[in-house]
Amino acid sequence: MFMNLPFLPKKTTVAVIRLQGMIAASASPGRLNDASLAPLIEAAFRRGKPAAVALVINSPGGSPVQSALIAARIRRMAEEVKIPVHAFVEDLAASGGYWLATAGDDIHVDANSIVGSIGVISAGFGLQDLIARHGIERRVYTSGTSKSQLDPFRPENPEDVARLRQLQDQVHQNFIAQVKDRRGAKLAQDDSLFTGEFWVGTRAVDLGLADGLGHLVPMMKARYGEKVRFRQYGIRRPFLSRLGLGVMTDALELSQERVLYAHYGM
Repeated sequence: MFMNLPFLPKKTTVAVIRLQGMIAASASPGRLNDASLAPLIEAAFRRGKPAAVALVINSPGGSPVQSALIAARIRRMAEEVKIPVHAFVEDLAASGGYWLATAGDDIHVDANSIVGSIGVISAGFGLQDLIARHGIERRVYTSGTSKSQLDPFRPENPEDVARLRQLQDQVHQNFIAQVKDRRGAKLAQDDSLFTGEFWVGTRAVDLGLADGLGHLVPMMKARYGEKVRFRQYGIRRPFLSRLGLGVMTDALELSQERVLYAHYGM
């Protein structure tokens, strides 16, 4: 029987958590949310006593609540087990995707990564004229004067829009506070940082949104040794989805995600 002899050096391990896709509370395949990631994050930090945890991020964002929950869980685990967290951006870490990146003690990007979009957006359609042309009458009955705010089948109400902007501003301020808390003095004094603008990786480094250019494997080998091992963690698609079943649901989810990626030219 093989025994772990004390004179045999243990190989250094880095746990790699892949955060890829849209961030949403939905339990749909491929969605990033706190509930689905919680066991993976727990395992990544605790299994085999890794020297570090690396986050590999490729996300156009999504739910600000889920972004905050995931990032906060990563930070709690890092502080509890006392190991560093390194974030690596692949194609995209925008909006909520960048919120996830701030969970890292340092952030590295590719020269061509898209980074930023620190802002809040809501989008929809006004369909009241469309249904009127087809002779459709909208009937809404509420108890509470604000219960039907932003109804897409009714004319836009300036008071509803003002209320929505108030909510967006509050979420935006929370996002800004997260970035300032995690990046601190690294951030450049630039008025465009929190406008929702986004940049390629090299410019993100100049602005202090990232610490430098670098990729997962060479960076981790340089820091933890050439023989470092990588233990991968990521959300797996359900078995039926991998077989191609549930095609309609997958197509709808994919189209929604493609709209988000297209916003960043991807």
